[in-house]
Parts: sequence; structure tokens; C-alpha cells
Amino acid sequence: MPPALPSIIEEFDATLRQAGWLLSTINLITALAGMVIALTADRFGHRLLVLLGTALCFAASLLGAFAGSVDMLLVGRVFEGLGFIAVVVALPTLLLRIARPADQRLVMTLWTSYMPAGAGTMMLIAAVVLPGTSWRIAWLVASGASALMLAVLLLRALPRRELDPVPVKRRPVLHEMAEVASSGGPLAIALCFGAYSCCWFAVIGFLPTLQVERLGFATSTAAIVTAVVTIVNVGGNLGAGWLMHHGLPRVAVIVGAAVSMAFCAAGIFVDGVPDLLRLLLAGVYSAVIGVVPGALFTALPVHAPRPELVGASTGLLMQGSNIGALVGPPITGALVAAAGWPSAAWLTSVALGVMAGAGLFLHWRERRKLLS
Repeated sequence: MPPALPSIIEEFDATLRQAGWLLSTINLITALAGMVIALTADRFGHRLLVLLGTALCFAASLLGAFAGSVDMLLVGRVFEGLGFIAVVVALPTLLLRIARPADQRLVMTLWTSYMPAGAGTMMLIAAVVLPGTSWRIAWLVASGASALMLAVLLLRALPRRELDPVPVKRRPVLHEMAEVASSGGPLAIALCFGAYSCCWFAVIGFLPTLQVERLGFATSTAAIVTAVVTIVNVGGNLGAGWLMHHGLPRVAVIVGAAVSMAFCAAGIFVDGVPDLLRLLLAGVYSAVIGVVPGALFTALPVHAPRPELVGASTGLLMQGSNIGALVGPPITGALVAAAGWPSAAWLTSVALGVMAGAGLFLHWRERRKLLS
């Protein structure tokens, strides 16, 4: 959506308010409904929800490619958001089920790379195809990717008996929501992920503007650089698994990244830093801070109140993540408008401080569990 937005505004004569909704709809749906959809998966089957969510993404993106108005495109974004959240809250439970216990941490760190890998790849595709074609091509690409994923799931995942729903005695939905939300571990994970998303999207969201305004880059060049900076986040996701596999505690991964990257993020915005160095700092920041999602996703099985509530805990994590993604860019924009680019460093510093505090709390909870 971000690279395509100028073309959409021009074609439909859309307002800035409509543009904002197009950008934030998917985050808003996930922020509101993450845990509810996760508990739905627990009751109706995680594999079924993954299949339905993927089919919904395929259909919504395909229809969006032929939208005749902003309102029709916005409706498509709502259904894309529902499909997206259905997949991402249901898949971790299936991954934990088919992975050997010794491999679960590795599997979960591999899983965390879905967002930067997918988003970065789509940004690159959009940056390449948009200058010479319509924004609708990007939607057709997204629809085709979902169709391919759906075909693979039907062929490979549908026949696997170990992915069949496991009969579990369930408690009322509101009771389970309260159980997860009031449990210190999942709540701290959600808060930590929210703080991470807040400052990561603040940097990534305004990186194209920073390049155009300060470096004089063309919009397409800025989009490609931003895509590369997004993709290198995958290295951090995978690095978290390697670090913890070699004995580095989760608290060291989270707090170490938060403290060191607070200075790196500040260097992106403050005055006096050479402009090209800002881009290098943005790449380093994205790569290093990427260890946090890997550390947090692997914490879900440890901190879920009960094994059958790992899915609901994932939903709460996704809600925290998307709340952070929703509030980070607007706050950054307000700070920059009021006091210039250096003021954005206050947001990243505070958010990373919250992330470090949540990481220390998780460590305290884990030590209590080991001692009890």
C-alpha cells in the first residue's frame, strides 16, 4: 500500500483521511480482533482457519485489483486484514505441533521472519512495477501469492493427520480472554512487541520521507532502499534463534538490543549525522532490533497460562504489535511537525526503554517458574 498510495490518490481523487484508512485498516483490525480470532481458531481448528484466511486474502486482493472506488478498495482491505490475522494467529500452534520439542525454538524464530521478508519483498516488487504500470498489478501479485500458498496448503497440509483438531475441554471465550490478558507473561510479551513495533514502524514508515527530503532521492529509489532496510530485519529474526541456541538468555537478547539500538535509532534522526550514515544506521537498526520478535515468539509456549492458550497468547501478542504499529507513525509525525526530525528520537528512546523493562519482567517471571 505505501508505494501505491500516490497512484491511488491520483486515480480516485482520494482525501488524505481516506489514504490514512487505507494504510491503517489491516493494523486496526489486528489490534482489535487478534485474540478473538485466535480463540476462534482454538475452537474450529487452526488448519481450517489458515485455509480460510489464505482463501480470503486471495479473493480480497483479487477483487481489490478491480476496485472502482476508494470505498470498494477499503472494503477489500478489511477482508485482507481478516485473512491476514486469521493466518498469523493460527499458524504458530500448528508449527509447535509438528515440530520436535528440541526444534520448537528454531521453528518459532524462523516463523518470525514472515513479516519483514514478505513486506520487504512486496515493497521491492511494488517499487519495480509501479513506475511503468498500474497500482492494480501489485494487488494481482498479492492475490497470486495467496493463491499459490493456498494450493500448497491444500496439497501438503490438508492430508496431514497430525494437523487435525485436538479435542480439548474449552472454557467460555470471555473467561479465556481474561485468563490470558490478566496473565503477566503474555501481557508483558504483548507490551514488549508493541513497543518494538512502535519504534520500528516509526523508523521504517518515515525513512522514505527522510530520504526524499534530506538526500533528494527519487521516490522509487527511496522505496527500494526502504525495502532493503526492511528485509535485513530477517537477519535479526534468525539471529535470535542462533543466539539463544548457543546459550544467550532471552533477557540479554531483548535488553541488549533495546539499549544499543536506542543510540542507533537516535542517530537516524538527530542533527549533525551525515545523511548517508543515517541510511547505514537504519539498516543496522533494522537488522539488530530484529532479534526481539524471535525472542518473544519463542517465549509464548513458556508464558502461556496453559498449553491450549498458546494461540490466544499469540493473538494478544499480535494485538500489542499492531497497536504499536498504529500509534508509532502518527506520534512520530506529530513530533517532527512540532519540533523537527531530532524530536523523533524521543519516541524511539522511550519505546525501547519500555521494551527493555518488559524484557526484564519476562526474565523475572521465567526465573520464578524455574524455582517453583
